[in-house]
Amino acid sequence: MLAASIGFSLFASGLWLVAIVYQVIALGGGPSELSLVAAAASLGLVLSVLVGGVAADRLPRRLVLITVEVVRIVAAGTAAALALSGVMQLWHLTVIAFVVGSAEAFFFPAYSAVLPTMLPAEELLAANGVEGMLRPIAQQALGPALAGLLVGAFVPGAALLGAAVGYVLALLPLLTIRLLPTAPAADGSSALGDLREGFSYFLRTGWLFATLAFAILLVLVIIGPIEVLVPFAVRDQTGAGPSGYAFVLGSYGVGGVVGSLVASAGRLPRRYLTWMLLLWGAGCAPLAVLGLTDRLWVMGAAAFVVGVTGAAAQVIWGTLLQRRVPPHLLGRVSSLDFFVSLALMPVSMALAGPVGDALGLPVTFVLVGAIPVFLAIAAILGWRLHRDEVAHPLDAPVSSAPTSPAPAS
Repeated sequence: MLAASIGFSLFASGLWLVAIVYQVIALGGGPSELSLVAAAASLGLVLSVLVGGVAADRLPRRLVLITVEVVRIVAAGTAAALALSGVMQLWHLTVIAFVVGSAEAFFFPAYSAVLPTMLPAEELLAANGVEGMLRPIAQQALGPALAGLLVGAFVPGAALLGAAVGYVLALLPLLTIRLLPTAPAADGSSALGDLREGFSYFLRTGWLFATLAFAILLVLVIIGPIEVLVPFAVRDQTGAGPSGYAFVLGSYGVGGVVGSLVASAGRLPRRYLTWMLLLWGAGCAPLAVLGLTDRLWVMGAAAFVVGVTGAAAQVIWGTLLQRRVPPHLLGRVSSLDFFVSLALMPVSMALAGPVGDALGLPVTFVLVGAIPVFLAIAAILGWRLHRDEVAHPLDAPVSSAPTSPAPAS
């Protein structure tokens, strides 16, 4: 039942992401206006995610997930009502995007902390692979495809309404799931104390710090251009409309399915930190193609490759957290993962439009494809992650795998 809820939630999110792009365009907006809306969503996520992690470790996780879906239903339903009644303004969409981003901040830490309580450690890689396949199918393929059809056949408000319905379908399975166990808080502990404990673990754990330092810069470089500039690259360079944009997103989603399947097919690689960072960093190189081609199928092929590498890295990362982070810290560490890696997302969103206008799409996307490669190499060598992954193998039988790492040197 949890998998069904996650599937519908991701599907609705895919609808939502495409719907708001074309709602901004329908309001006469361009890259800068879309940057504003996207930045509001990411700002809500960043401001709320640390609280979301504490909530995941202190509150019943089923209650947290239910509350998130209710907030999404109200937000998407309100957006649909405003759009279909013809009174939607840009500030309406900006505020609603902020609310949806804030709800996301509570969803991911709770979900990340649920899996280890439901499955043995040896099954986590496969479970993360299934979730990794479900995400691109639902969020990057099926959801955007339906959104493109609804926007093309009707108006963006129809896709917003579809997102609201999708969130309702995600809520229903959660109502029948039994209360998921949550580790009790230590006697006399406070939410602030819990947060300090999570930060302390993050700062003293080398592999975690190195990965999130890489991630925060990676997000700054790529997220804004992907979210804000790709729709305009599709429109201006290929002449395609919503269905073309949905095709590129769908190609990325199909690549994600393949990457998740490959990554979860066996054991973690022995050099799991090196492979993970290179998949994320070097895997961004095809993004340069998005600014250089006028062929939609070439854009789709580039997006497919990025989807393969990104999803494979994400499966490794999710399993790594669940295997090496102590269970009682997992919600907080997951929230720190989102907070630290997404802290510059609002900046990336806000800068993408103006930078794209100033440099042009070709130069912008070439930089977006090249910079992550150097960031990945710097993280691997700078923190000597090759030593840490040899000292803490995760390809060994689970019984011999460590549950709490020593800091990397």
